[in-house]
Amino acid sequence: MSSLALTNPQHCYHYLMAHRRGLPIEDKLATMLASWIFGIGALPNWLGLDKPRFQWLFKYHFPTSRLLQIPTNRPIDPDRLAEMVDLRELLLDHRSLRSDSEILLADIIVAGCVGQNHLWQDLGLCNRQGVSELMRQNFRTLAEKNDKDMKWKKFLYKQLCEAEGVYTCRVPSCDVCSDYANCYGAET
Repeated sequence: MSSLALTNPQHCYHYLMAHRRGLPIEDKLATMLASWIFGIGALPNWLGLDKPRFQWLFKYHFPTSRLLQIPTNRPIDPDRLAEMVDLRELLLDHRSLRSDSEILLADIIVAGCVGQNHLWQDLGLCNRQGVSELMRQNFRTLAEKNDKDMKWKKFLYKQLCEAEGVYTCRVPSCDVCSDYANCYGAET
């Protein structure tokens, strides 16, 4: 099958949405795929999945779509693999529906966590709300723990540290920390 050439992320997004299965996750998946195809965000090859799992995800969620031009020039940093395993376990422990798609989404989110920007940017989403929606839909119990709206990467890594009994903050409460704005509030 020949690949389909699309001219911009919005065109790609609309193409994917026209070929979706109809599940809530597909809006964000289409956004992440379109961004990744056009070099937006920090997701590595195959969105951080191996090729067969990526192909399954793509065909399952966008079953009537044609093959898109897929970039394969961003490998995962092997030095970050250990932390990725821990982040993956954290997410999998909180899956809402226990679906195969949530397993793959956990891997995609983890791949975004090793990028250098805010998680929504590294995933290629339009804004932070996109990550919040993904988390609420697919990892609800974990999302509910972020009741003070901490920035998602900081929140996920904080959860890992707390699970290990590591508390790096020197103040008794985030509310009195001088770095409060770095962890909470708007992401630009």
